[in-house]
Order: sequence, then C-alpha cells, then structure tokens
Amino acid sequence: MSETGHKHTNRLINETSPYLLQHAHNPVEWYPWGEEALNRAKAENKPILLSVGYSACHWCHVMERESFENETIAKMMNDNFINIKVDREERPDIDSIYMEAVQAMTGQGGWPMTVFLTPQGVPFFGGTYFPPVRRYGNMPSFPEILEGVSEAYRDRPEDIEHNATQMKKVLEAGSRFEIENNNESLNQEMLDRAWYVEGLNEKGQPARGGLSVVFDRREGGIGRAPKFPQPMTLEFTLRTYNSTKNETARQLLDLTLTKMAYGGIYDQLGGGFHRYSTDAVWLVPHFEKMLYDNSQLSLVYLQAYLATANELYRRIAIETLDYVAREMTSPEGGFYSTQDADSEGEEGKFFVWSEDEIVKALGAEDARLFNRYYGVSKGGNWEGHNILHVTGTPEEVAREMGVSVERLNDVLANGRAKLLALREKRIHPGRDEKILTSWNGLMLKSFAVASRVLNREDYRQIALNNASFILNTMRTPEGKLYRTYKDGKAHLNGFLEDYSYYADGLLALYEATFDLKWLVEARKLADSMLDKFWDDQDETFFDTASDHEELVTRPRSFFDNAVPSGNAVAADVLLRLALLTGEESYRQHAEGVLRKLAELASQSPTGFGRLLSALDFYLSSPKEVVIAGNEGEDGTRQFLALLYGLYQPNRVVMLLQDKVDPTGWPLLEYRQRIEGKPTAYVCENYACQQPVTDPAQLAAQLNLV
Repeated sequence: MSETGHKHTNRLINETSPYLLQHAHNPVEWYPWGEEALNRAKAENKPILLSVGYSACHWCHVMERESFENETIAKMMNDNFINIKVDREERPDIDSIYMEAVQAMTGQGGWPMTVFLTPQGVPFFGGTYFPPVRRYGNMPSFPEILEGVSEAYRDRPEDIEHNATQMKKVLEAGSRFEIENNNESLNQEMLDRAWYVEGLNEKGQPARGGLSVVFDRREGGIGRAPKFPQPMTLEFTLRTYNSTKNETARQLLDLTLTKMAYGGIYDQLGGGFHRYSTDAVWLVPHFEKMLYDNSQLSLVYLQAYLATANELYRRIAIETLDYVAREMTSPEGGFYSTQDADSEGEEGKFFVWSEDEIVKALGAEDARLFNRYYGVSKGGNWEGHNILHVTGTPEEVAREMGVSVERLNDVLANGRAKLLALREKRIHPGRDEKILTSWNGLMLKSFAVASRVLNREDYRQIALNNASFILNTMRTPEGKLYRTYKDGKAHLNGFLEDYSYYADGLLALYEATFDLKWLVEARKLADSMLDKFWDDQDETFFDTASDHEELVTRPRSFFDNAVPSGNAVAADVLLRLALLTGEESYRQHAEGVLRKLAELASQSPTGFGRLLSALDFYLSSPKEVVIAGNEGEDGTRQFLALLYGLYQPNRVVMLLQDKVDPTGWPLLEYRQRIEGKPTAYVCENYACQQPVTDPAQLAAQLNLV
C-alpha cells in the first residue's frame, strides 16, 4: 500500500498475463517489454533492470514478497533503473536471449532471472534470485546489487561498455550455428551412437557414452536429483526399442515410466504430473503442474502402452488427460498453462495428507490398507506430511496385508474418490489461465492421438474444440498466429514453436477425424513457417519471424528444454507433410535441419530427443497407408483397429471416404475399392504394394506379423 492508503498501480495493470498482473500493484514502476520502456531508458540514459519469471515459479513469488513489495527496495529500483517485467511463457524470445547471457556470465541459470541491460538492450550483468539481505556468507543482497550496478553505470561507464560488448559477441555467436561435422550423410549409425557408443576418452582410456549410459539403472530417469521427466528422451528410447528390439531400452523405459507413475511426482488422486522430483526417487515433487509436461507425458504413456500392452501406462495416460479436461480446459476450448505449487502461501499444501485425515475419511480398516499401499505414516514422508506414492504392486501389498487383490483394489478406488472429493473442498492452487498456442498444440496432439487409439469420442471433441478455438481466435485473417490469449484478447507474435507445435497437433487431428480441412490448415502453418522463420544460409529456422521486433540478436534454439526444439518439431512436421502432400520442398527443408544437427544430436542425445525421433522417422523409410472406405464400415474399422492398435510411429495414414474429393492429394488419387470392399494401399520409397482387402494381408505388408 502506498502512503496515501490507495493501492499503487503500475503499467502492468493493462497486461493479460496473470504473472504480470501479479506484479501490477508492486511499488516498483514496472513496464512491460515494449517501445515505451526502451525509449525512456534511452532518453534518460538509465540502465534497464529486466526481471523474467512465470506464474508457477516458487522463487519468483518469494523475490516479489521480499523485494518487489518492499518500498525501500522499490525506490532504489525506480530511482536508478527502468524496470521491465517479462513473463517467460509469453516471450520465450526475450527469455532465451537473456538466459544465454546469464548462463555465460554466471555458469548457471534459472528463474527468477534478473538481468541489467544498457538502454540499447545489451546485457552487462545478471543473475537469478537475489535475497533482500546478504545470505550464506557469499550471496549478496539485492539492495547491494542495485547499488553496485547503479554506481558502476554512473561512475565507470567504460566497464559497462566493455561487459556489454563482450556479451553482444557471445549472443551473436550463439545465434549463428556452425558445426564442423555438418554431415551430408544421414544414417542409422547416428541413432545407434546416440543410444550407446564405446570409444576412448581424451586420455586414451576406454569410455562409454550415449543415452543408455546416463539413465539411473535403479530408479529410472536421467541422472540424479533433481530429476525431470524428459519426455522427448523417453520417446526416443521407445523408438530405439521399437526399431532395434534392444532389451536395455525396453527395461530402462519400463523402469522410468513405472517409477514415475508410482511416485509422488504423479498426482495419485487427481491424475497428472508435477513439474519435477526434488529427489532421485520421484517422491517429493516441485508441486506445480505444467500443461507442457502433461501433454507430452500422456502421449508417451499412451505410446508405451501400444508398444508393451502394459495396462498401467494406459491408465496413467487416461487419468492425465482426464485431469487436463477437468481442470485445465477453458469453456472456449483452449488449454490453460499452469497450476501453482503453492496454496495458502505454502508449497504443496493442497496435495499432502496426514494419517489422521485419511483414517477419519475412510475408517480405520480401509485406511490401514490404503495407507500401506500409498506409504502414509504418522510422521509423514515430507515435512511432517504425507505425499501419496505407491509402495508396491496391488498383488504384493494384498498378500502382505492378508486380503484379496479385489478387496484391496476396491478400497483403493473408493479411497481415492473420497479423498479427491475432500481435496476439492480445499483452497486450490492458483491457475495461470493464459492460453499459449504452442503448448496448446502439444495438448491437442495428445488428445487427438488418444481419441483414435482409445476410441474416445469425448477426447476427439476436446481436440476439435481446441483446433477451432485456436484457429478462429489466435490467428489473423492473413494467417499469422498470435502467441497468447486471455480474457478475450489474443496478442504477441507467434514464434517458431507456435507454428510447428500447432501444425503437429493438426496432423494428429487429421488422423483422429480424417477431415482434410485439418491437413489444409497444417499446410498453411508449415508454409508460413518456411516463409517467416527459415534461414537459407544456415538451413535451419529462427525462433522469431522475419517481421518480429528487432532484439539485441535474432534467437534460434536447437536443444530440447522442457519443451521440444522448434527446429526438431518443424523438421518432423515437414517430413510428414511431404508424404501426405507429395510436396518435395517440405522434405528438402527437413533434410537441411537434420543434416545440420544430426551429428551433434548423436553426440549429445539428452538435448536432442525430438530431433533424434524425427531422424528415426526419416531413416525408417516411413510407410504411406491409404484406406479406401468409409469409417463406419466393418472392413474400414478392422483396418483402422490394426493401424492404431499397435505402436507404429513411422507411417502416415489417409482415409479416402466416398464423400472425399481426392483431387490435389496425390496419395488419395486413383485409390479404388476392390470388389466394392474397403481396400488398403501401402506405399514406401516411391513404390506401392498390391492393394488388399484383408486386415491380415495389411498386417503382413506393414511387417506386423
């Protein structure tokens, strides 16, 4: 509150981002990123204090409470800096540029990110969280940082200029991508090396590398604590098993998916995954839930179910999708972004339980069984509370507790329902209700694939609603995508990931509905992608469009992070569209990206899971399958059940129904029924096999028998 007693308001009050609006009443004179702030910095020759975070970020909230709501600290900021607040989810371009700078300066990164810039936007000093008072001996306080930077800018401009010049060189080098092994030859050996490679290290000693080496063989996942799900890596592991039948790949995938499904990182009552595990055993999560995790993980579990027939994976996929449908879907059809870790000011409070609460809710005998299965104890397993996690299979726990498996399963199902109903009465964590095009594309894909695989009409309708909403609301008449939407307002330029992820989702929606209009829309996005983002010189894509505002550098990113690389998804989309449309230039552009990055991907596979999956598609001689028949016919149903009942990632499918005009779609042209029956055509490498009317014959042509 200001001295007058009126609640202070700054320029963020006019924004739509919930994260920015959280800071709209800080005494800091925040600006959103834009011309007004940048021009004022130049006019007054003041350095810019750029603060980047997101609404589900715990330490972002801490720094706000400690520093940005502090009148004294705010005055220091206002007197000496032009203060800009950015939601990293809305502006991944700004986030990626300045995160690269902070990592170069400090050796590490994270959020909240605090960066000091010249009025021209060039970074010269930065870090992440700074406390309000000096801590841990060597962590300076935020006021000390503000005073030191302000003094240096005023009294030692040559030092600032030197730092800024050095950082500009770093950023410009990062935006160009040069790799000595830019390999013209794409081959299976690259995928094999990405999984496992033996050789000699720099000392001439035997060494092993590749993805299989970095898995945790005891608890699953990659590396030690903290442990992130890394769905792109898991997808490549599944593809490795699928194409090579490597049993180690299967075992590591099963271990990881099972441990995650049993752990506290998975919401055992409401479904869906938390962001990551703070420990190595998947027990204690950082409790926020992100749309991008749940979209990608639901799809990985569904694909793993198709490959292994493990019913656990099917259940986890369904529960995760149901969670998104229930809690993360707007009435308009868009998907919300995140749910906070905190409620009532405490991290995880919404999700944890005491033993007494469960006994009271379920009764002593049922609670005895429920608590044994979910690891609940009097003292708790986290800060005196209990995070529900599965301690053994139902068969193991039933045997130990002296009851039948049926009895235990009944207790567990009833217990989960009762506790979920009780939990719904608690104060919920905050929800970031902005709708991001790229993350919606990821979620659209998962619902679309699940609708076909599981024959779920409700999932299909959710996917259709989403596609209609995004294309009608978040796209201009000229075909340009917006990045974000909230409260009736769509704005900010779309990035490469918005175009590529959403095109990917539309390709999946075509196979869910076999309505050609979704292929037409996917193709429009792909054409825009090539027009606005492609770099002919480097044969890769920029992150920002050619008509985007000019920043200190034009960013491009190749590595997967929490979401996949836009370049990798774009390459995958173009490869599929090349098969579906016969457009050779799509394949040529995709090959350019693969040639540029495949060698590096084989050397650093944990950063390139999505690209390696695209390379696997490219090298597999993907099959083109056309069914001439109507979806309601028995023969067509049998063909589709065969195609979608098993894991077959390296193929495209089209359906030529009687009402469809095949003109302009080369795969559909001249596909006739045989003897009036639904008929399947399989083509590969520019050659087609004999058309068949028997599903068993189709299975043989697809090498499924």
